[in-house]
Amino acid sequence: MGNLDLSFFDWSVIGPFVTKGLIFSLWLTVVATIGGIVLGTFLALMRLSGKPWLDIPAAAYVNTMRSIPLVMVLLWFFLLIPFAIGRPLGAEMSAIITFIAFEAAYFSEIVRAGIQSIPRGQIHAGQAVGMTYGQNMRIVILPQAFRNMLPVFLTQTIILFQDTSLVYAIGAYDMLKGFETAGKNYGRPVEAYLLAAVVYFLMCLALSFAVRKLQQKIQIIR
Repeated sequence: MGNLDLSFFDWSVIGPFVTKGLIFSLWLTVVATIGGIVLGTFLALMRLSGKPWLDIPAAAYVNTMRSIPLVMVLLWFFLLIPFAIGRPLGAEMSAIITFIAFEAAYFSEIVRAGIQSIPRGQIHAGQAVGMTYGQNMRIVILPQAFRNMLPVFLTQTIILFQDTSLVYAIGAYDMLKGFETAGKNYGRPVEAYLLAAVVYFLMCLALSFAVRKLQQKIQIIR
């Protein structure tokens, strides 16, 4: 294996450094997914409202976020928000705010496509029985749309988990930072980055397999 030190590939060696970062990466993924879906749903409803004063700002927000690299948005929030409010937020809080705001733009497009995939006849049926627009969305349209969108939501969540490694740029202690710290402490940076890549790959591969299984079950239910 050349100059690789296989003794480094031992959880008892790297675990104390990586566990803290792994917990933060997973927590950031969950919080950003939930927050992104909630905010993204509101943005999608604004874009589908048919009212320009709602549609135009929502479209501008979505298109702007989707046109800028995440690492730049991360640096903006990390540097500009503390300047605006007069006090530091910290790397972790900046990461949470950034990821929710950024991922909402992507989740909104997923939600919008999911709502538009529901046959118009169901919308008209809800209107025929006297439902308001809000009731129709809440009771008839969104439950079906979210079921259809679930595999896409989970796929976007996998991408989000991979993107959490970018918080390294603002000094947050994520899983990648944990591997880097372990590598520095033991003088094995090559092994640290190699092992980090393997762990990211295996976790994302397992999640992708689970998404495919879920998609197959949803297709069977249909």
